[in-house]
Amino acid sequence: LTAAQDLGRTPIAVSWDGAVRGLVVVADTVKPTSFRAVAELRALGLAPVLLTGDNERAARAVAAEIGVDEVISDVLPWDKVEVVQRLQGEGGDGVNDAAALAQSDLGIAMGTGTDVAIEASDLTLVSGDLRAAPDAISLSRRTLRTIKGNLFWAFAYNVAAIPLAMAGLLNPIVAGAAMAFSSIFVVSNSLRLRRFRGRTQPELT
Repeated sequence: LTAAQDLGRTPIAVSWDGAVRGLVVVADTVKPTSFRAVAELRALGLAPVLLTGDNERAARAVAAEIGVDEVISDVLPWDKVEVVQRLQGEGGDGVNDAAALAQSDLGIAMGTGTDVAIEASDLTLVSGDLRAAPDAISLSRRTLRTIKGNLFWAFAYNVAAIPLAMAGLLNPIVAGAAMAFSSIFVVSNSLRLRRFRGRTQPELT
């Protein structure tokens, strides 16, 4: 049993008539891209945590393989929500993770997973490649920065132009040209997002 757990596998005893008749060892297959995905999440300033219902030895073996330092193991499905809430306060297999996905600030499900997990998540990785998660987070952050930039310049234009117009110091033709330029700037600034390139696809268009 210990040897199986140390290899990241979960032993399951099979019994009938009150006696153990056999032992089955099961294991989750770690995707080849998981280690790279975890490294990219770290590069984004995130701290990955492995939250699982598997035993501690198996969980730590998988965590070591994918580069995750913090492991929370032996967690029952209905307790995962409480753990997520605790992690939120500090600043898996799909079916068992649905409630935790719904509770989290951002729930990401694999497109190859179960329907209930996909339904409960905010974002579904259709490709099944975990590296798409850092790509999605990077694109979301860049989009938010673009929105904030657009709002800043839009408000700055109005704050500067309205008092001048009220004082009669702003020519209507100049004001119209400035408004047109403001619209062009916002659209052009937003179109820069088309140049975003992720790891899982050459370019988003």
